[in-house]
Amino acid sequence: MTTLTKYALLLVLSSLISSFSQVLLKKSAGKEYPSKLREYLNFPVITAYTVFFLCTLLSMYGLKVVPLSMSPLLDATGYIFVTILSFVFFREIPTKKQLLGLGLILAGIAVYAL
Repeated sequence: MTTLTKYALLLVLSSLISSFSQVLLKKSAGKEYPSKLREYLNFPVITAYTVFFLCTLLSMYGLKVVPLSMSPLLDATGYIFVTILSFVFFREIPTKKQLLGLGLILAGIAVYAL
C-alpha cells in the first residue's frame, strides 16, 4: 500500500467519523432540554463538536500527503456515510432524489478514480 493510499484512507476514515458525529448531533437535537443553555451544553453535543474538531485535525494531517485536488472527492464520501447511518440509526429511507444524488456522487468518484 502506497503512502498516498494510506493518507487517502485516513481522510475517508475522518469523513466516516465525522458522519457519526453528525448522527450524534441529530440524535441530541431530537431531545427536549430544560433550557437553551442545556440544549447546547450537554454531553452528546460537546462530544460531537469535539469529534468534529479532531476530524479536522486528522484531515489536515492527511492533506500533508494527499493532493488538495483529491480532497473534495474524499469528502464527498461523507454524504454516503450520513445516508447509510441515518437509515441505520433513524430508519430514514432516502428519497428518489437523494438516491439519484448519491448515484451521481458515486459516479463522480468512479470517473475521478479512472
